Amino acid sequence: MRAILIAMALVAGLAPASRALAGATVASVTQADLPSGKDMALTAVTVTYAPGQSSMPHHHGGFVMAYVLKGTIVTQVEGEPEKTLGPGQSWTEAPGAHHIVCRNPSRTEPAEFLAVIVAPKGAEVSTADGAR
Repeated sequence: MRAILIAMALVAGLAPASRALAGATVASVTQADLPSGKDMALTAVTVTYAPGQSSMPHHHGGFVMAYVLKGTIVTQVEGEPEKTLGPGQSWTEAPGAHHIVCRNPSRTEPAEFLAVIVAPKGAEVSTADGAR
């Protein structure tokens, strides 16, 4: 199972995030170069947490917009209050922001969100604390 998750992270361009997202199911939605001429790329993935599951604190190499698809997500970026979000709600993270909490608080239901990251081509999309 761990090998499948790491393979999925590689497909999504998230290999450095494998520690931060350990246990979560990460599925690639799309990855494309942006036509801005500024060597930027867009990566979109879905992240699914089983009941009670969470990510380790981490940073992203670009701008993140996350949109809750199902369940409940508790999220916190350092310096901001913790937020509890449900389907149809979203949050953003500035490049390099320290994402210190991201978890599914439910003991019975999975939670899923879409993460869209815009970052320089070749940037580490997500890096677990201690891996920088």
